[in-house]
Amino acid sequence: MNPSTSPRRYLDPALIQKISALELAARRAVEGVRVGMHRSTLKGFSTEFAQHRPYMPGDNIKDVDWRVYGRSQRYYVKLWEAETNFTAHLLLDASSSMQYASGKLSKLDCAKYLAAALAFLIVKQNDSVGLAVFDSTLRKYVEPKSSTQIIVDIAVELEGTGVQPRTDVGAILHEFARRIKQRGFVILLSDLLDSVDDFLLGLEHLRYRGHNVIVFHILDPYELELPMRGAWKFKSLEGSEELIAQPRRIRDSYLAELDKLLKRIKSACDRCRVEYVLVNTAKPLGAVLSQFLAAR
Repeated sequence: MNPSTSPRRYLDPALIQKISALELAARRAVEGVRVGMHRSTLKGFSTEFAQHRPYMPGDNIKDVDWRVYGRSQRYYVKLWEAETNFTAHLLLDASSSMQYASGKLSKLDCAKYLAAALAFLIVKQNDSVGLAVFDSTLRKYVEPKSSTQIIVDIAVELEGTGVQPRTDVGAILHEFARRIKQRGFVILLSDLLDSVDDFLLGLEHLRYRGHNVIVFHILDPYELELPMRGAWKFKSLEGSEELIAQPRRIRDSYLAELDKLLKRIKSACDRCRVEYVLVNTAKPLGAVLSQFLAAR
């Protein structure tokens, strides 16, 4: 994944090929406007029975359940689960902490590659996808579409996205819980270096609204392992704070606190039935995505 000047550089062919045979299917009911592959909250024609309702003038006589009539001497028609398309919103954290990179790939670049690949996959299966870029506020919003042009639009937007100092993940989740009228997908790509309490409240708001939510928690291997030796000066990427420390002396306590934080986030996601994926930027993204999609 070597950077280039192309506005489509985040549409990495190797990554897309790795996941092209997979699909992103909704685990909870979604609301769409045309026939698709996902279970809908609406009733329609499909192969899976939903429920009965009393016959009304104008109903197709073929839908009458004659077995029920034989038992009750009343006319009931069968309703079936409708299958529909979904709309997905990719929420990209573009705050300053996302620019950190101990190797070739920053957390922001990692998130961009993932967003582009997911956009391609969603459109390939005839669903709609849009992109929201945020820091402390919503900075850019690309309206969801199902045409192949939206993949190019998102790729161009990803290419032009830089970082801003602060983030407010919780606020953006609340905003989209209010903004999205129909149940669908919300996919967050962030390092979650923000108030965990506010973030979790935002997740609960989205789930209360009935959305399928996926969190890609993106961290650098140095953040996950703290492998440095000697004395280091640590600078905040979203503030003016500085700290001089020897990682070897604080590694055990740091890793213990990190483990506690990750377990808290994962536990809250499980409780809210939110899908959680921890992404190490040093790992091949094709493997990360394909393993996640295959496991679903």
